[in-house]
Amino acid sequence: MRIAVAKEIEVCERRVALIPDTVARLVKQGVEMWVETGAGERAFFSDAAYEAAGAKVITDTATLWGEADILLKVSPPQEREDGRSEVDLLKEGAVLISFLNPLGNPSIARRLVERKVTAISMEMIPRTTRAQSMDALSSQASIAGYKAVLIGAAALPKYFPMLTTAAGTIAPAKVFIMGAGVAGLQAIATARRLGAIVEAFDIRPAVKEEVQSLGAKFVEVKLEEETTTAGGYAKEISEVSKQRTQEVVTEHVKNADVVITTAQVPGKKAPLLVTQEMVAQMKPGSVVVDLAAEQGGNCACTDPGKDIVWNGVTIIGPINLPSSMPVHASQLYSKNLSSLMQLLIKDNALNVNFADDIIDAACITHAGEIHNQRVREALQAFTTVS
Repeated sequence: MRIAVAKEIEVCERRVALIPDTVARLVKQGVEMWVETGAGERAFFSDAAYEAAGAKVITDTATLWGEADILLKVSPPQEREDGRSEVDLLKEGAVLISFLNPLGNPSIARRLVERKVTAISMEMIPRTTRAQSMDALSSQASIAGYKAVLIGAAALPKYFPMLTTAAGTIAPAKVFIMGAGVAGLQAIATARRLGAIVEAFDIRPAVKEEVQSLGAKFVEVKLEEETTTAGGYAKEISEVSKQRTQEVVTEHVKNADVVITTAQVPGKKAPLLVTQEMVAQMKPGSVVVDLAAEQGGNCACTDPGKDIVWNGVTIIGPINLPSSMPVHASQLYSKNLSSLMQLLIKDNALNVNFADDIIDAACITHAGEIHNQRVREALQAFTTVS
């Protein structure tokens, strides 16, 4: 059994799929580990550290991809400078495990099927107690929520905490967090640690107690429809509910010094939470940090990947925030992959057991077919539109 760790070629990706400590544990289990040269460099893990962990460092990309039984990555396969896709480098029957965005970009499933690759998408790990240690979306979202608050605090021309000084008392900043999933809850905790007054909103009433336990005030909107998916994620709601939600949150956005938006729906454009009219009512110097920028943004004024000033308000649309903290992001992702591979590898052999609910949900292609029904439907819709 040969497991290979590929070097990420996406410009903004600094994470690595496995860190040396995890590699060492796999080697002790009898697994042959290959690591592409420079794979951990941008996450501050050297080739020498991987060699010391027992891995073989491979300098030839084609060899690593073409001879791996299991290929581990962070970001989806990319188009290479020579015009070939990384998918084309995989040998038939290999296993690819990474973030694949199969609902947002279902065409990747077709290419993986053509190569007869068994593809495990980290976005598709079910949100269950048993799968918590493998839930890479949550581990990376936690980092994004933490970093979003630091970005907001750095951009705000005010203190976050209340300060009593000889020159007078400084009132604490007001932070409004929209979305109380993993990223939102981490943002709440971080903003509270920095001394801000925090309010939070989510369409899912079930998160109210979690928000309050972290010391934030929960802004509640009663909606007459189901707002949570079977997997525990926020569900896309009707236009009527969206309008009612905007009416309630407008006043809280207006009074906030920092607004952090985190709402995303897998495979769909991010819901609009902060309209241009809301931004126009915010105080000059206020800040919006939009964690959904990559999916179109929760704020109407967001420009993905850029910081802009609109009507005196700074709107920040960061891309791939977990990558900005590559050491701990890689450490957490490495643990997620390691836990997943304990299910996939039995007696040093590959065991793709679809009777296991985690493998069944996360596997999107296998044996020349699309395995996941949601991906099959997304590809069908994509093909129809195209």
